[in-house]
Amino acid sequence: MPNHETSVTIAVGESEVSGLHIRPEQATATLVLAHGAGAGMEHPFLQGFAEAIAGEGVATLRFNFPYREAGRRFPDRPPLAIATWKAVMDTAAELSDGVPLWAAGKSFGGRMASMAVAEGMAARGLVYLGYPLHAPGKPEKLRDEHLYGVTVPMLFLQGTRDTFATPDLLESVVKRIGPTATLQWVEGGDHSFAVKGVKRGAAEVGASLAPAVAAFLGSNS
Repeated sequence: MPNHETSVTIAVGESEVSGLHIRPEQATATLVLAHGAGAGMEHPFLQGFAEAIAGEGVATLRFNFPYREAGRRFPDRPPLAIATWKAVMDTAAELSDGVPLWAAGKSFGGRMASMAVAEGMAARGLVYLGYPLHAPGKPEKLRDEHLYGVTVPMLFLQGTRDTFATPDLLESVVKRIGPTATLQWVEGGDHSFAVKGVKRGAAEVGASLAPAVAAFLGSNS
């Protein structure tokens, strides 16, 4: 039987954002999942991932950042994005019946999650679905400083053709973070995890990442 998806409204300061919650029976963990800069929580990639990881016994709470909720294109600045993350995690805790609570995100969403944890937001760990280590073509401007103060388990799930993370630079960052960080490559994947020459829809691509993430959560529960 498919897992039922329910809508959630989350207060962020004086405004609200929308969320989508999927909770399988006897969930072992809850993964709060943020979208990337260019697409909202209903993108097929996130939908496919959320449905697939529910099949692995992991609940999810996806949400929109305020800019996306308002129909704007330019992402929120970090202070508002981090405040949104904290509000959503509070809501997720209320929905989770005490199971471990993880923070995850695609690109921008994952980076904002890591900044929130670096600023004290509680999470069992972090999962990055394509960490944006640097802008394409600008490897000299790394977005890594805050990562070295994060002490919870982190999974970097990254495509080998991702222009937002030069492989040797990301490997160096993960090594510097230490044993709490795990890097897992998706061979041939770009920033959206599409593999050249392999025809798959975004939902199928997202679903393909669920087993690796579920295994990481299970090994760090």
